[in-house]
Amino acid sequence: MRRHRDNYIFLTTAPIGKVIRTMAIPTIISMLVTSIYNIVDTWYVGMLNTQATAAVGIVFPFMSVIQAIGFLFGQGSGTYISRKLGAKDTKNASRMAATGFFSALVPGLLIAILGLSFLHPLSIVMGSTPTILPYTEKYLGMVLLGTPFMAGSMVLNNQMRFQGNAANAMYGMMTGALMNVLLVPLFMFVFDLGILGCGIGTVVSQISAFFVLLWMSYQDDNIHLHAQDITLKWTYFKEIIRGGTPSLTRQGLASIATLMLNVAAGAYGDAAIAGMSIVTRISFVVFASIIGIGQGFQPLCGFCFGARLFHRVREGFFYCIKLGVCFLIPIGILCFIFAEDLIDILRHDPEVVSVGAAAIRWQVITYPLAAVITIGNQMLQTSGQSLWANIVASARNGLFFIPLILILPYIWGLEGVEMCQAVADVFSFILTVYVLTRYFRKLKRLERKE
Repeated sequence: MRRHRDNYIFLTTAPIGKVIRTMAIPTIISMLVTSIYNIVDTWYVGMLNTQATAAVGIVFPFMSVIQAIGFLFGQGSGTYISRKLGAKDTKNASRMAATGFFSALVPGLLIAILGLSFLHPLSIVMGSTPTILPYTEKYLGMVLLGTPFMAGSMVLNNQMRFQGNAANAMYGMMTGALMNVLLVPLFMFVFDLGILGCGIGTVVSQISAFFVLLWMSYQDDNIHLHAQDITLKWTYFKEIIRGGTPSLTRQGLASIATLMLNVAAGAYGDAAIAGMSIVTRISFVVFASIIGIGQGFQPLCGFCFGARLFHRVREGFFYCIKLGVCFLIPIGILCFIFAEDLIDILRHDPEVVSVGAAAIRWQVITYPLAAVITIGNQMLQTSGQSLWANIVASARNGLFFIPLILILPYIWGLEGVEMCQAVADVFSFILTVYVLTRYFRKLKRLERKE
């Protein structure tokens, strides 16, 4: 029989490294599996043609919007839950869990209805060329059907993580990811449905993950969701907005940035869109580990901030930065050396490989900087520093990327598209260091008061 672990004692007293490893490893596994199945989808679709590959890349930012809704309610409620559990206020934590989960299903359902009603114009706005449009409509139409389930899954996953039960969250996410890997080729090639089959496999796997996560939320010492705990008060929604808007900003701007990237690349043909979409997927896999490390740190950060143990917050942050940088440097070197091979595996097209290899070489140069940007943003968010968390969240894919994607291609053409993310990362890193310096000074003042 598995020995019960008191999450409060563990997160507030156990060695920092042990806590982060325990919390981060299940999260990294689930993030990597989810990211890898995105890559696998791209690989399967790449067997069809370049237009199908580009269509999956075009729909990817829309899926990020759906995830952003889930992160708004999931991380917004989760950060509050972890601080309340750290302060031993279980009653308010339970109310927030129910309110955050059920509230996320409403916008998910609305997006599905509106998206399906305006499928054709939406596909065009997202950057589909006439040759890509038929593939986009088939794939996006299926993705829209799973919108409420995807949003709900994000909420459940985040709430369990912030309670210190990352392993439970991992089981649900891995179920969906593994089913996707099995079902997509079945529907695409065995049933001969092409890109429509990819969409069907994706939706079925998302619905399955939702119900597994819902079941897991009633296991062990997770907060159990009950409709009677839903509390439609502004105080709860204000906390969701405070804690969740950095995730909404980060994910939402990432979607807009990817959309603008597709539009900018579209000026150079379908191969350019396909190449950039493959690079986006590869970077997503790499950063899944960094996001996982940061998410492993967030329960410790929330519990310790709520328990007024500010020194553990600071020590945990720097431990995560060391892990992240030590991981990203060798990964960046390997991606730089084998850039052409990576792209060629996913789409054997000389034009696609040329664009993708150049873009990924630009991006890996600034990979280590992204560890500070990402984990710093997660710490600010979990600590309730909403304003600064939103500023940092908007930097990488919004504040700097959006102006640069409009300016750099005008000056350097396709190379400007390829280098845009790396330049945005440099500016974002400088801003993040400034914000974190202010934050740690604040922690010092709070420590002195304690």
